[in-house]
Amino acid sequence: MKINSTSSNPLLNGVAGGTRGDTASHASSGAVAGSRTAVDLSPAARHLAALNDSDADVQIERVQQIRDALASGELKIDPSRIADGLLASVRDLLK
Repeated sequence: MKINSTSSNPLLNGVAGGTRGDTASHASSGAVAGSRTAVDLSPAARHLAALNDSDADVQIERVQQIRDALASGELKIDPSRIADGLLASVRDLLK
């Protein structure tokens, strides 16, 4: 079975016909100069790519602020507030 770019499924259009790709990868593989294609990412794919960004995982400055506040005694831990938050999230999961 051959899949071509005239498929009735819009997600498959251009996949087998070689119309999608990265210009930089074409240039490095010796493809014809001047050929340019684009890939459009869905909002969900852009969101996942942003989540994959390792720089956004840990806010070093914020971690240091919390460490300093704990060390100086400025930050007070309220166990009952933590317990209330955990119970609320469990209730939401059980709904």
